[in-house]
Amino acid sequence: MANSAYKINKGINVAIEFRGLKAQYIWWLGGGMVALLILFAILYMAGIDSYLCVGLILPLGTVFVAWVFRLSNRYGEHGMMKKMARRSVPQTVTARNRRLFCAL
Repeated sequence: MANSAYKINKGINVAIEFRGLKAQYIWWLGGGMVALLILFAILYMAGIDSYLCVGLILPLGTVFVAWVFRLSNRYGEHGMMKKMARRSVPQTVTARNRRLFCAL
């Protein structure tokens, strides 16, 4: 097993990285590719010409892969989750009375 071509253990507390994709973006890319495969199968079974199906799926796949790599490079391992969490934080906190701050 020492002659394995793939390095599996990245170390303790180090995110999984595959060809530049970090953490959850690997799953997003895999799910998107499966969705494009299902879309191709649906279009092909609907009777659309196979060249037209390939001509539609290839650009969609290229755009999707570029988008996922851009997200991975921009936000990194936890950046997307931080951005989504930041949306739920209110801009201002208003108190209409002082009862909250008065000690009883």
